[in-house]
Amino acid sequence: MSRSTRQKRPPSSPQSAGGGKSSAAPGPRGGEVKQGVRKVVVDEDNHGQRVDNYLMAQIRDVPRSIIYRIIRKGEVRVNKGRVKPDTRLNTGDEVRIPPVTRKEKPAQVVPGSRVQGVMQSAVVFENDQMLVVNKPSGIAVHGGSGLDFGLIEVLRAARPEARFLELVHRLDRDTSGLVMVAKKRSALRYLQDELRHKRIRKHYHALVAGDWPGSVKKVSEPLLRFELGSGERRVRVDDAGKDSLTRFRVLESFSGYTLVEASPVTGRTHQIRVHSAWAGHPIAGDDKYMDDVSLRAFRSAGGQRLMLHARALDFTLPPSGESVHLEAPYDEAFSELMAKLAARRKASE
Repeated sequence: MSRSTRQKRPPSSPQSAGGGKSSAAPGPRGGEVKQGVRKVVVDEDNHGQRVDNYLMAQIRDVPRSIIYRIIRKGEVRVNKGRVKPDTRLNTGDEVRIPPVTRKEKPAQVVPGSRVQGVMQSAVVFENDQMLVVNKPSGIAVHGGSGLDFGLIEVLRAARPEARFLELVHRLDRDTSGLVMVAKKRSALRYLQDELRHKRIRKHYHALVAGDWPGSVKKVSEPLLRFELGSGERRVRVDDAGKDSLTRFRVLESFSGYTLVEASPVTGRTHQIRVHSAWAGHPIAGDDKYMDDVSLRAFRSAGGQRLMLHARALDFTLPPSGESVHLEAPYDEAFSELMAKLAARRKASE
């Protein structure tokens, strides 16, 4: 399926996810803002959502305890009536949201126009429900842990008119390739349900060290997350871990390396990286799971990045169920190294 045509719209004023305009006034104390009373009409995309979860999206940066308090005190009304936290909303319901004092968020670093342009040009598919981005290596999917912003923050900055943009799934910072982003809450629910039921198929290309034996078609070792003394997150094969399965297929062989297709059936953290290393063939450039000698050899051969790329996705579109197959090309660093290995193989023949 080819990439859809997108029309740019002029920036508009921020609106709430339910369609109502929001306003905020300075509070009595510095560093706080008090949001005035709002009456928001529930749109179709939020039909069936619980009141407490709806309010969490509408009133950002306040503790969940405050949400429950204003519901319990009857300050939140739906069609002028009191509700409970688990009350389900219907399309067209009018929700009264009372004044809430919240801490003013510190000024955030806004992604520059250049990085916004890079991310916009990386969109390989888009419709009114979702978009798919060919994420560059080295960019996290979201900010935090010392990062000012990630893919999702860049997309939100580049699309100020978008009322809803949420990650459907994640990729490691150094992994490139296809990432799905929902543009509607209903699409997010649909796609995450498809992931849970393993109806979305992901195919990665990985350049691994050594000669991967064609007889090794899968690795099904349990994976356990743990932290180093420094707080760095790692994963290891451990009987106490969660069941995990990755299917492998040899695509191309080079001197000292093999290009494989890795298709994770489960979705554990670092799954492909750890399963590859456990099989004795760590992914080239993996500074977490590749031994130091092999990593230095890879760097000296011109390797610049983790050689793992989310190459293809097979899924069905919400809500039509239309089947889609998408593929993402390698970036320059990945392509150049592959070309160098191919040239070296040809010279030795």
